[in-house]
Amino acid sequence: MTGAMDPSGGGDHPSFDPFSEEFFNDPYALYRRMRDVEPVSFNAEYGFWALFRYGDVCAAHRDWQTFSSSHGVDLSTLRTPPEIIRRLGSMIMLDPPDHDLLRSLVNRVFTPKAVSELEPMVRQVIDAQLDACDQSGFDVVGDFSGPFPVEVISQMLGVPKEDRQRIRHWIDTILRREEGSIDPTPEGVAAALESAAYFLDLVADKRAHPGDDMISRLVAARIERDDHTTARLSDDEIAGFVALLGGAGAETVTKLVANAAVLFAGDQSQWAKVVSDRAAIPRAVEEVLRYWPPSQYQGRFSLRESTLSGVTVPAGHPVLLVTGSATRDERFFDQPDRFDIDRPPSLALGFGYGVHSCLGAALARMESRIAIAGLASRWPRFEVDLDRCRRVQMANVAGYASVPLSRPS
Repeated sequence: MTGAMDPSGGGDHPSFDPFSEEFFNDPYALYRRMRDVEPVSFNAEYGFWALFRYGDVCAAHRDWQTFSSSHGVDLSTLRTPPEIIRRLGSMIMLDPPDHDLLRSLVNRVFTPKAVSELEPMVRQVIDAQLDACDQSGFDVVGDFSGPFPVEVISQMLGVPKEDRQRIRHWIDTILRREEGSIDPTPEGVAAALESAAYFLDLVADKRAHPGDDMISRLVAARIERDDHTTARLSDDEIAGFVALLGGAGAETVTKLVANAAVLFAGDQSQWAKVVSDRAAIPRAVEEVLRYWPPSQYQGRFSLRESTLSGVTVPAGHPVLLVTGSATRDERFFDQPDRFDIDRPPSLALGFGYGVHSCLGAALARMESRIAIAGLASRWPRFEVDLDRCRRVQMANVAGYASVPLSRPS
C-alpha cells in the first residue's frame, strides 16, 4: 500500500490506492478504516484527495460549482490539460449550463415512460441470451451479463448488429489498468482510437442514411450555442455521446448482474426470496447496487477550497468521491456489511447523484430486473465456483470478469 500525506502533520494513516491489488480485489476493510481514521484523505503519490463518508460524498455530488467534472472523471483525464478535455465535448466531462444543454437532448429517450416502451425489446434480447447459455453451467459474464447490455444499448443507438460486441471489448480494454498505473495500457489507447474512428464513421453514415435510432435523431437535433444561434451537433459531439452511452450502457449492468450472481450464491436464503416472489427483485437490484456498486468512485476537480468532516480540501486538486465506501457507511446504514434485499430504500448513490446522476438508471434497473428474473426462472438453485471467479482491474469500475455458475451436484 502506498503512503499518503497526513494533512495534520503526523502519524501513520491508512492510504487508498485505486490502482492496487487491494482495491481491485476487495477494498471494503480499507474503506472502513478510511471512514473511521481519515475520511477525507490526500494521496501524495498520485496527488488526489478522496472522500469516504456518505454525507461528504453526497455533498460533493451536489456541489458541482466546487467539485467540477470539467477536468475529467478519472485520474488519467484529471491530469490532462482542461483545454484538451473541453475539446472532447463529452457530456460527462461538462458542468452546467453546457452539461444541461447536451443532456436535454437525450433525456426524453430515458424517461420512465420511454424506457417502459423498450421492455419487449429488452426482454427478447435477455431471454435469447439466457436461452443460449449451457443449461449445465455457464460463465455469467462471458455468456450472459457481458453480451446482452451492449446489445440493448446498441440497438437503441443504431449500431449494426455485427459491430455491437466490438464495443464491449473496446470498453473493457480502454478501462483496464495495470497495478500502479493511472493511464490506460497501450492496448487501451489503441482501442480508444479505434472506437473513436468507428463512431465518427458511423455518425457520418447516419447523416447520409438516417434511420429510426438515437444517432439519427442526434444528427437531426438542433441546439442553442453560447451566442444564442441554433446549430446542429458536430460529428465529434455525437460520436462522444455515442461512446459515453455505449460504455455506460454496457459496464454498469454487466457488473451488477454478475455481482448479484455471486452475492446470491453466497446467501441462498436471499435467493430463495427472489425465486418465490418476483416482487422482491426490484429491492434486490437496489441492494446489489448498494452493496457492490459497479462504479466505485467518481472523479472531480476541486475548483475552490472546501471543508468536509473537519478537513480542508484545497482548490486545484483531483478529488475522488468513493461511492463504494459511502454505501457501506455505518453512519447512514444499519448493518451496512449485511447483504439484505429487504433493506429499506435509500438514495441510489450507485447510479450517481446531482447533475451527473446516471442518465440510463431506469434502463439499467429494467435490464437488471429482467436478467435476475430470467436466472430465477431457469436456475432456482445454483452455485458459483468462487475459486475460479476473476475480478476486473479497471479505472472507476469494479466487479467480475468471470463468474462460473453451475447446478448443485
